[in-house]
Amino acid sequence: FLQSLHGNAVSTVPELPLFYTPVDLVDISVEMAGLKFPNPFGLASATPTTSSSMIRRAFEAGWGFAVTKTFSLDKDIVTNVSPRIVRGITSGPMYGPGQGSFLNIELISEKTAAYWCKSIAELKSDFPNHILIASIMCSYSREDWSELSKMAEVAGADALELNLSCPHGMGERGMGLACGQDPELVRNICRWVRQAVQIPFFAKLTPNVTDIVNIAVAAQEGGADGVTATNTVSGLMGLKADSTPWPAVGGGLRTTYGGVSGNAVRPIALRAVSAIARALPGFPILATGGIDSAESGLQFLHSGASVLQVCSAIQNQDFTVIDDYCTGLQALLYLKSIEELEDWNGQSPATMRHQKGKPVPRTADLMGKKLPRFGPYLEQRKKIVAENKIKLKEQSVASVLPEKKHFIPKKPIPAIKDVIGKALQYIGTYGELCNTEQVVALIDEEMCINCGKCYMTCNDSGYQAIQFDPKTHLPTVTDSCTGCTLCLSVCPVIDCIRMVSRTTPYEPKRGLPLAVNPVC
Repeated sequence: FLQSLHGNAVSTVPELPLFYTPVDLVDISVEMAGLKFPNPFGLASATPTTSSSMIRRAFEAGWGFAVTKTFSLDKDIVTNVSPRIVRGITSGPMYGPGQGSFLNIELISEKTAAYWCKSIAELKSDFPNHILIASIMCSYSREDWSELSKMAEVAGADALELNLSCPHGMGERGMGLACGQDPELVRNICRWVRQAVQIPFFAKLTPNVTDIVNIAVAAQEGGADGVTATNTVSGLMGLKADSTPWPAVGGGLRTTYGGVSGNAVRPIALRAVSAIARALPGFPILATGGIDSAESGLQFLHSGASVLQVCSAIQNQDFTVIDDYCTGLQALLYLKSIEELEDWNGQSPATMRHQKGKPVPRTADLMGKKLPRFGPYLEQRKKIVAENKIKLKEQSVASVLPEKKHFIPKKPIPAIKDVIGKALQYIGTYGELCNTEQVVALIDEEMCINCGKCYMTCNDSGYQAIQFDPKTHLPTVTDSCTGCTLCLSVCPVIDCIRMVSRTTPYEPKRGLPLAVNPVC
């Protein structure tokens, strides 16, 4: 009754009010090539867009845009083989949302162009505010590209994505990768499509080239409104002990080189996006390749991308991940408006020294010497810590809870357009890096679990700069440290090893005296 007095609609089914914060007010819409995207997250042209019903469910779940599964003219229709999509071999969980990568030998859509044109018309009628991009592929033929692009435009597609990058199967037909690795072919295809349609179109690039920037430049010269970077990376997933491959097709157990996707290829995709953005400022980029969270999506935005395409993360889970992506991106942008939280790493606050969430007591302060964490030393450490807790309890030293602070945004909350390309100022050539400001490793012995990982990697893969006490197993960094950071990279304890500024000049060990003075 009270809600109705204020003109608020009340559901006939009882329900709890939604949790609501200022984060929900953050606008994550973005404009690119004259198109308004509700949010920057969309479905890549891949398995999540196999059919129009799947795209429909994705739009209902909250995805901002979708790129249809690539379709062709009827004369180029394909039939897939099986098995064709297998899990990757990267580190981390073998199954579930944390899975690192996939390899597939799936071709483009088995459905006809007529099906997709009808689906585009229906989807745009039901979801006019969502962006729907038609992904198309033809052989190197002006007539074919013109015909198919016009069909998609007439159907009502908001834009086109020219698949010039499928890494397997289609290249053997003179399509996909076969066109996308040659700048001249890319330039000509883009010119044909530009002359055929009025709607925006984007060339989907392959990472399987020597210089992806040259291909992007050719697409721009041909009239493309932007590029998608990148398609999957060509690879062979693995061979079993009996030498047979996986995936293996048919009784002959044959395979072919497929496309690797997921966060295993994210560094390659980030490199491609940032390189294109640096070479072609302001040229729209649709990023794809290992986007599996709001944080990884923000990395691509910072690298110069305007919108983000997702596939493998959905294969790991389902369409509902969009809720986490949108809320997470809103939170990341909101946090940038609070000056007091500048030391946060994304959504992660700076934490006290801990091991598995428990504070790390300093035994050196309690008994005047350091103790390792194994065997009799560990028992002695536990006894000292326990006695200290009893002592504090007897002294009635009440634990003081940290004061809760409420931060008020003092800076404007950035929009998506404000963070696009923000990281490009930090990316350059190797010659632009400073070799006089060096760092060295600093090991926190109280947090160290004495596993010896830092010593082993430094000894057999580094610069023999860590000494390992054979009795206490406490590692010590010597003056030979070159700051390579390998020890930090393998240490299993977060923040146990830090890289700090070197206080003495760095003098490389040359082995033998230099014959001439170095140039730099």
